[in-house]
Amino acid sequence: MSLPYQNKLIPRAKELRKGATKQENHLWYDFLCRYPVRFQRQKTIDHFIADFYCHAAKLIIELDGAQHYDEQGLARDKGRTAILSEYGVEVLRFSNTEVENDFRRVCTVIDSAVNKRMRAFAEELPQSPTATAPSRREPLTWRCRKASLLEGGGTALAVTEGVVQKSLEKLELMKKALMQEYFG
Repeated sequence: MSLPYQNKLIPRAKELRKGATKQENHLWYDFLCRYPVRFQRQKTIDHFIADFYCHAAKLIIELDGAQHYDEQGLARDKGRTAILSEYGVEVLRFSNTEVENDFRRVCTVIDSAVNKRMRAFAEELPQSPTATAPSRREPLTWRCRKASLLEGGGTALAVTEGVVQKSLEKLELMKKALMQEYFG
């Protein structure tokens, strides 16, 4: 399900992508753009623009400059985080200094959060029934691969669980390769 957004913010989000900070570009080009789970830059959500958003993990990454650390900035960020959490979104905040001086740790924290949230979402799926045939009452809404996936007699739910598990395994392999590439 898509999160609500305000159309009028889209031009501003495009401007922010074009005028990204050095730290945003570093995190994007050196980690997130090739991360195995898709992230978006300057994503409009509600009446905010998030620096980075991962829909699969419902995770926002915010890079905070000095303006976020005065009393007014801290209060604004706290309110924003509270509103976003109502949508089931988790917000991770890093200072620009952390990105510059401890990039590996920032990447590791992001990776851990994505994995944790995706595993939690996978665990929230109802367990597949023990029956081997799909229920006649259960509508199958799978597109192109529906027939081939269900040929073995499994339920749509079992197929979903299998896809999620394979995605998590693929994510783990791609993550290891990415971390090895950047950090040796």
